[in-house]
Amino acid sequence: MNMNILAIWTPGPMEMIVIAAVGLIIFGNRLPEVGRSLGKSIIEFKKGIKGVKDEMDKAENTMETKSNASTVSSQTSSTENDYTKES
Repeated sequence: MNMNILAIWTPGPMEMIVIAAVGLIIFGNRLPEVGRSLGKSIIEFKKGIKGVKDEMDKAENTMETKSNASTVSSQTSSTENDYTKES
């Protein structure tokens, strides 16, 4: 029973043909232009996502470098304190 509710309307082959025909009627000779602009939009979106990912990786690497530098610095100062206590 629940399966019937979830699949109220899924486009079959005839419906897909009708949708394609309506798309051709609406867009007509502008269809290549619409496809081209859609492709450009997808490319720009991917570039934006890649840019954000690169910035996040860069920030993560910077934080790791600072963390490692502070760890090395604290180890160095504790070693120096040990030497001064022995003297």
